[in-house]
Amino acid sequence: MSWFEAVILGLVQGLTEFLPISSSAHLRLTAAFAGWEDPGAAFTAITQIGTETAVLIYFRKDIARIVSAWFRSLTDRSMRSDHDAKMGWLVIVGSIPIGVLGLTFQESIEGPFRDLRLIATTLIVMGLVLGFADWRASGGGGRHRAVVERKQLTDLTTRDGLLFGLAQSLALIPGVSRSGATITGGLFLGYSREAAARYSFLLAIPAVLASGLFELKEVPGATHMNWGGTVVATLIAFAVGYAVIAWFMRFITTRSFAPFVIYRVLLGLLIFALVATGTLEPEAGDPTH
Repeated sequence: MSWFEAVILGLVQGLTEFLPISSSAHLRLTAAFAGWEDPGAAFTAITQIGTETAVLIYFRKDIARIVSAWFRSLTDRSMRSDHDAKMGWLVIVGSIPIGVLGLTFQESIEGPFRDLRLIATTLIVMGLVLGFADWRASGGGGRHRAVVERKQLTDLTTRDGLLFGLAQSLALIPGVSRSGATITGGLFLGYSREAAARYSFLLAIPAVLASGLFELKEVPGATHMNWGGTVVATLIAFAVGYAVIAWFMRFITTRSFAPFVIYRVLLGLLIFALVATGTLEPEAGDPTH
């Protein structure tokens, strides 16, 4: 991996990680369009450490409060009804599905799941599902309920936390999008855009950091990765990702997810067209082919 590739891939990771458009798909597509070797699932997981560090800093007050309350609840029974203490447990519960499924399907995630045809399909299908969920949340389908009446994080239950986690686990397939899947699940469960997005970012912290640290062992033996390039990409992803979080949280307070839905569908259709015409090979840049 050249320094130029590392810079570009770091920018792509930072720009797309928190938007509901799939960072793993965009890293895969960037390499395919540029004629580079697929950076792989390991590179994606490691650079996500950078973007998750941005989450830790952006939500540092919330995280410090949750962690403190959770630890106190271990010995103080009166703290177990505290919202922040419960949030700590709910993040743990919600992280279980992706942890189990990630280990179970590790080989598929690093191989067959990175086929461009599958990525195109998930971009379109999950984009349309997100669009439908957002339409319903905005009062579509004859429901006509104001967004302010939807559930907030104070309404989060163990059942909902687990369902959020199951939705997040869909992001193991490139093209789905971690934030997109989790936010979609939250909207279907009746939560507001802001609440679903905030819990999505908090819920991702354990899974992404664990995955990134687990994949660090792959760097020395990977011919298409090196420590220098990976570190540069991770640092760039952190800086860009922090700016994107701040923008995205402001954006969703007044705007719908429609622009992201349209983008996902158009990108998916473009990929199908390029594959059908032979411009791109479905496994283009995949080091296993």
